Amino acid sequence: MNIRCLIIDDEPLAQRVIEKYAENIPFLEIVQKCNNAIEAIEVLHNQEVDLLFLDINMPRLSGMDFLKTLKNAPLVIITTAYAEYAIQGYELDVVDYLMKPFPFDRFYKAIQKAEELIKGRELPHAEPKEAHRQEETFIFVKSSKKTYKVNLDEILYIEALGDYVKIYTNEKMIISYQSLKNIEALLPASSFPRIHKSFIIALSRIDLIEGNHVKIRDRQIPIGTNFKNEFDKLIKSI
Repeated sequence: MNIRCLIIDDEPLAQRVIEKYAENIPFLEIVQKCNNAIEAIEVLHNQEVDLLFLDINMPRLSGMDFLKTLKNAPLVIITTAYAEYAIQGYELDVVDYLMKPFPFDRFYKAIQKAEELIKGRELPHAEPKEAHRQEETFIFVKSSKKTYKVNLDEILYIEALGDYVKIYTNEKMIISYQSLKNIEALLPASSFPRIHKSFIIALSRIDLIEGNHVKIRDRQIPIGTNFKNEFDKLIKSI
């Protein structure tokens, strides 16, 4: 599996750093380099791209404004010298936020995140397994030295926290040492969709959907750009 990448940065040195790092990762393919977002729009119209390396502070159209214009955007890794855009990047569902100058190990960690998301998209749907999951009404979750039985109808939503997940239920919050991907595999996707790289929600617990957020009790949960189409299809099918 090759990951096709587009570099969008007005600094030639920054472009060369990413190119050099990418040469050390066999499955990364740099399809083109763009000096601004306007050039990138043309490339995206004509080429298939899996991942953007996107600078923020660029002439004519900023990286954030460019990202807001994209429909069905590729995965995005922000590369910038400006820390103040991190929260906005999170809201736009970027894979990672790299602060210049970033070392190779930090770059590689971001690539691993993107690779996991892309592999997740390409996995075939296992219908028999899904049917089996629909029959189950609970899961077991390890937390510290305890194992909790968690009834599915008590789950509100699940949030990723680094190498941990936080499972919010009617009565409590459970922290478990596992990835969001692992907990996702235990749940029926039709009832517990992943709507963001950091969130799985209980569909039946949604109080309100407004714009790119869902509300469950007092929590506003973002709908990630890369998950919105599938979530919209799921809602329309009900």
